[in-house]
Amino acid sequence: MRAVLHAAGELAPIQSALAALRAQHGAAATRGVAPDLVVRDPEGWLPAAALADGSAVPELLSCANVRWGGSRAASAALAWKSYTYWLALPALLGYATVSRVPDLSPANVLFRVPVTTPFLQVGLRTATVAALPDDPAAGRPGVRVVGDVCGYLRATLLHGHLLPVLDRLRDEVNLGRRTLLGSVASGVAHALVQARDVLPGPVTEIAKDVLTTLGVEDLVEITPDLEVRRRTCCLAFTLPQPKICRSCCIR
Repeated sequence: MRAVLHAAGELAPIQSALAALRAQHGAAATRGVAPDLVVRDPEGWLPAAALADGSAVPELLSCANVRWGGSRAASAALAWKSYTYWLALPALLGYATVSRVPDLSPANVLFRVPVTTPFLQVGLRTATVAALPDDPAAGRPGVRVVGDVCGYLRATLLHGHLLPVLDRLRDEVNLGRRTLLGSVASGVAHALVQARDVLPGPVTEIAKDVLTTLGVEDLVEITPDLEVRRRTCCLAFTLPQPKICRSCCIR
């Protein structure tokens, strides 16, 4: 128990940022993230590795079809949009506030589809984080020292996690890669803009750094008045009850 509590301390700045987000925008602002970020009881949770290898993708798509009732493609696109947003949120807050990023490799992430909103929740198996050499946590158990935190984010979040899931999703559903990556870009921009009051620097500069590092900077725009504008569509307008998102490229 002592080791778990010690490791959890390395997530404290991220947990504080999530709490600040809840205080400003209500419980819905973080409802897709496990309450303590680390999942203490894995009962009812599935490993993200099962999405990366494709074995859990049919189950996810079935839940999405029940949730939205749209076409198979639209439901899949919305499930992906939800997954990428909630998965990235804690890492973005950690990077932007203290240059500390949790391990988001599929082996360290769990997810579940609850019976109520939101569509899904994500959480961590362990409190492992990556940090810079001058971070106060450097050298502690559960802390991986890296020279480039944003590069670590790209390697673990995008290349190690989201792109394998994206490929398995496209094996099941006819969806364009650009459309799916557009939701990654949109999720990053929305998360950072919403958290702007808890960030130590200008949100547009932070967002530009992250989006460029992830290679999706051309798929979204943050306007001078901090409105997010997508350059791809999540297909929500095709649902039986059509929805036009505020950030949608469709006018």
